[in-house]
Amino acid sequence: MVKITQKVGIMKNVNQKIKIMREINQWSQEEMAQKLHMSVNGYAKIERGETKLTLNKLEQIAQVFDLDVFEFMQSTNKNIYFLMNNDSADNNTVYCGSDENMMKENEKLKLSLKHKDELLANKDILLAQKQNEINSLREIIGLLKQNKAMS
Repeated sequence: MVKITQKVGIMKNVNQKIKIMREINQWSQEEMAQKLHMSVNGYAKIERGETKLTLNKLEQIAQVFDLDVFEFMQSTNKNIYFLMNNDSADNNTVYCGSDENMMKENEKLKLSLKHKDELLANKDILLAQKQNEINSLREIIGLLKQNKAMS
């Protein structure tokens, strides 16, 4: 599986959305160019914003992502935050946007998850300690009952 670090950012242009959508699907530029029946260089120019897209080409790109062209265009007219996450434990984060609140919120969530895992590990230790205490108390009660019976 391809390693993808987490990314947070803003998509403003169609070419940025195309690139992000390709990355989300874990397709190379070569694969994308092949899906669109064009050269890799021609496709790369689309991602860099060096080529003006025709409606026909835009419809073709939207179809590759299984989207309606209007839906595809509508979401590029807004600032959209995106998060790409992998299953690795290294928790590397790359911020592509400049929204400090989003970065702070992401860091808070990562800390919360880290503490949750620590609490779960501590919970198991505490449960084992409590069970040992219960067993010790049962043993003491048993000894006290024996002692009382002998008296």
